[in-house]
Amino acid sequence: MIRTTGLTKRYGSLTVVDSLDLEVRPGDIYGFLGANGSGKTTTVRMLLGLVLATSGTIELMGEQIPKNLRRVLPRVGALVEGPAAYGHLSGPANLLLNDASGPAGPRSSRADRVENVLAQVGLDGIGKRKVQAYSLGMRQRLGIAATLLRDPELLVLDEPTNGLDPQGIHEIRQLLLKLNADGVTIFLSSHLLAEVEQLCTRVGVLDRGKLVAQDDLNALRKPTGNIIVRTPYPDRAVGLLDGRVIARDGDRLLIGVSDSAAINAELVAAGIAVAEIGPQQRTLEEAILEITGSSADRVSNR
Repeated sequence: MIRTTGLTKRYGSLTVVDSLDLEVRPGDIYGFLGANGSGKTTTVRMLLGLVLATSGTIELMGEQIPKNLRRVLPRVGALVEGPAAYGHLSGPANLLLNDASGPAGPRSSRADRVENVLAQVGLDGIGKRKVQAYSLGMRQRLGIAATLLRDPELLVLDEPTNGLDPQGIHEIRQLLLKLNADGVTIFLSSHLLAEVEQLCTRVGVLDRGKLVAQDDLNALRKPTGNIIVRTPYPDRAVGLLDGRVIARDGDRLLIGVSDSAAINAELVAAGIAVAEIGPQQRTLEEAILEITGSSADRVSNR
């Protein structure tokens, strides 16, 4: 869906994006992770033809960008640097204007398309309330609704949960998961480690304009070699596994071995019930630190 080779953007002597090789596959929820100022938005703008690259190539859905931008953009929904809307108009009125600027179908079905995308993002029934009275979460939903008018195959979103409270973040996350389940490939930039970890299937990490990691999330979060055990009898378990327990948090024990079956058998043989057992996986933050040694301190868990 997205492929770049050696993508570079310089402003004078300043290199903002440095030789980026991105690969976003059909069906991915790709998290483009990096600190504010790392070059994420510039990259997104180059992907959409809003900024011309200094060097390198871009392909969207197999088409060269910016050469074939006019042919590709109707298949792409994009939200860059927050949703734009006329505050004195209602949400539906804003979407009608958006559709009129580049119709996604017959004029006669415009109202139906608007109604459908509002329902998709959970804004059906908002009536004639003006956008200036919307919460930030509602504005974000309206912005995403605008990207869906053309039934896109690819969504490109720049910090879609920026500034939202935890409930708003949860709502946007559930919406994006649903869209992806319906077949939409999603590329989103973010500086939030925890959000990318909960939402994305594939991750690219940008640090000072360079792509320092790119892989499936599960591959990045490979097992640590330890196992986690939850038991209603943690004190007995600690006594039995003396010397092998690395850490304890209530009924949750971190065991410094990798053989879950052997530990489970040992506990059960001693009459200690096991509620849960399995390998400990690295967090995304730990994975980034392991790869780079320093990049994770430039993004946030909040």
